Amino acid sequence: MTTILDGKSLALKLRGDIRAEVDSLRAKGLRSPHLAAILVGEDGASKTYVNSKEKDCEYVGFYSSVHRLPADTSEADLQKLIQSINENADIDGLIVQLPLPKHIDATKITEAINPEIDVDGFHTISVGKLTKNEDTYISATPFGVIKLLEEYGIETKGKHCVVIGRSNIVGRPMSILMSRGGNPGECTVTLCHRYTKDIAMYTQMADIVIVAVGIPEFLKGDMIKPGAVVIDVGITRVDSDNEKGYELMGDVDYNAVKSQCSAITPVPGGVGPMTRYGLLFNTLKSYKKKQGL
Repeated sequence: MTTILDGKSLALKLRGDIRAEVDSLRAKGLRSPHLAAILVGEDGASKTYVNSKEKDCEYVGFYSSVHRLPADTSEADLQKLIQSINENADIDGLIVQLPLPKHIDATKITEAINPEIDVDGFHTISVGKLTKNEDTYISATPFGVIKLLEEYGIETKGKHCVVIGRSNIVGRPMSILMSRGGNPGECTVTLCHRYTKDIAMYTQMADIVIVAVGIPEFLKGDMIKPGAVVIDVGITRVDSDNEKGYELMGDVDYNAVKSQCSAITPVPGGVGPMTRYGLLFNTLKSYKKKQGL
């Protein structure tokens, strides 16, 4: 029987744990953790995601401030805003929602964030510490995947893990985390990408497949071996005749793959909610450092 790795229910439970901890901190007279977000432009998916983060913050008792800027905001003005937030001692976490308009250099903006409040884990210092297995902020999606595997008791030691996708946000950090010491970890990792020839040759040998390519239903049922664990990170809006005009699809051909694997994440309701939990976790971690807790 296939286990459905229900990120929605798990994230709700874990958010409840954070909420209880924040209640305890406030009962001691301490302020609430504060997460700030910057949204530039009118990207629909980004707006939806930021709105969800606001609701998450409200639920766990965090302060949440969102700076919504027009698409023509200059790079210099955006950097000034980031600097002002960096200098605000009462802000524990800052995220700049990606993607940014084309005239803004996303790398420069990421590097402008103080690493101490880089709760997205995108700064070079954060990534460098991750590579060296030092304490740092793990970017929210890879962190969410690791937590999902941990909470469901998925054994990873000595397993062969294939990661499809090499982005700095998901694929590369995911490969590092799955190969590090501890559990989840201790995997032999193969990192595949758009130029990998015959990807199915690798996925058919994998005990764990993590897919993050942004191509709907990329992973087919005949591309995995029976009993594999499949983690679907992708989520794409595809035109549909339903009321919304679209449906959300993952990178995995869910129905075909589900019949072959031992565990799988649904889309939506799998990795997505765990990503949002990861952001809350990192913000609380930053807060505790500032408070000396």
